[in-house]
Amino acid sequence: MSILLVLILVLPAALYALSWFGDWRVFAAQRQLASAPVGADGNAILTAAGSGPAMLLLIGLLAHLVSLYFVTLSGPVFRFGFAQALSATLFVGVAVLWIEGHRVQVAALRALILPLAVVAVLLPMFFPGVELAEIRLRPLFVSHLLVGTLAYGVLLLAAMHAGLMTAAERALHGAGGRRRSLLGMLLEELPPLLVLERMLFTLIRFGFVLLTLTAVSGVFFTEEIFGQPLRFDHKTVFTLLAWVVFGVLLLGRKLRGWRGRGALRATIAGYGVLLLAYVGSRFVIEVIIGRM
Repeated sequence: MSILLVLILVLPAALYALSWFGDWRVFAAQRQLASAPVGADGNAILTAAGSGPAMLLLIGLLAHLVSLYFVTLSGPVFRFGFAQALSATLFVGVAVLWIEGHRVQVAALRALILPLAVVAVLLPMFFPGVELAEIRLRPLFVSHLLVGTLAYGVLLLAAMHAGLMTAAERALHGAGGRRRSLLGMLLEELPPLLVLERMLFTLIRFGFVLLTLTAVSGVFFTEEIFGQPLRFDHKTVFTLLAWVVFGVLLLGRKLRGWRGRGALRATIAGYGVLLLAYVGSRFVIEVIIGRM
């Protein structure tokens, strides 16, 4: 791997890390404001601490997008594998958080997802993926891959959102020592649970639509390549299982008002199944089995 490509991968990772540290400065500033004397200029304190992370995150997203191009589309062949899929998934998740950050306080979610994004953006350096020279020429491939990656990213964010809600609910009932740990500091910055729940189901609905489009485009894609509309391999089975889990969850929410721990567990389980559909299978093939 060339030095230029290494730098292209390291740059977004460094920017994400700096943005993560900036978010912790915001948390520290908020605590400083909470203990400041009455009459202190709180807006000035928060503005000084919080002006940098959002801009660093935006630049990091642009650098991440460039790195994805170089590890997939750059060169004579198309390269893709579990590392590229995971990196693209985290890109979508971070992008959604950056957009949501203009409307709601999501610094706690960013503090959770950015360390994962730092690792994911560097993975193609060690796991370059497989060459897909012929498939790149298929007209449906790019659209199928794009929609599928968007579905992965949005539902990843929903699963992490559900995980934080689970921790927040436990802390609310006195199990977790909110004020003694790093996780406790994050939980203190979360919006109310009702707001979080509304955000969660918005993400699930959006992700479910994208997952439906992924399944439909996958039918046409496999027909174009293999001459049959549906192949019941591991990717198809796990994708359909995840689609059923999220579909039942949304239907139960609409008809019976499902919420609480059951909905959170179903969200996490649904994404776990979806993760096995491609990222997990590619990891087994490329790393454990060693088939490149």
